[in-house]
Amino acid sequence: MGLGADGLSSGDRAPAFRIATDGGETVSSAGLKGSPYVVYFYPKDDTSGCTKEAIAFSAALPKFRKLGLDVIGVSRDSVESHAKFRKKHKLKLALGSDPETKMAKDWGVWIKKSLYGREYMGVERATFLVNAKGVIDTAWHKVKVPGHVEAVLEAAKSL
Repeated sequence: MGLGADGLSSGDRAPAFRIATDGGETVSSAGLKGSPYVVYFYPKDDTSGCTKEAIAFSAALPKFRKLGLDVIGVSRDSVESHAKFRKKHKLKLALGSDPETKMAKDWGVWIKKSLYGREYMGVERATFLVNAKGVIDTAWHKVKVPGHVEAVLEAAKSL
């Protein structure tokens, strides 16, 4: 399988990545090898939907960790922006900075969007549940925030 019109999907190998986080750390697929994880992409720090999603993932982080999963949020924002966002909302999860959109493109979430008839490129709100073998177990595209974290947590229980 490969990157289709709708991005990566279940059964696809998760693309390799190495990304700087707000905590001054680096998270990479190599460092997560052998462990399942969740990567969620969001458009922008401190906007309404992105804030609700980050708070929900942060609140559920202990449940994900109990299942042996880490959760990483990724956007184009800088590590400094992520650090402010994290502090303001007391977030507990790592936020990866992808300013060149390399990771977003590799994962198929850098897409054409439209707002008030104007087309532009942007990050699709999407989440990927990756198993310990580095294969995508479940992919959610065009995510609607309400109830989403619960759906990801439910799917993670089957890993």
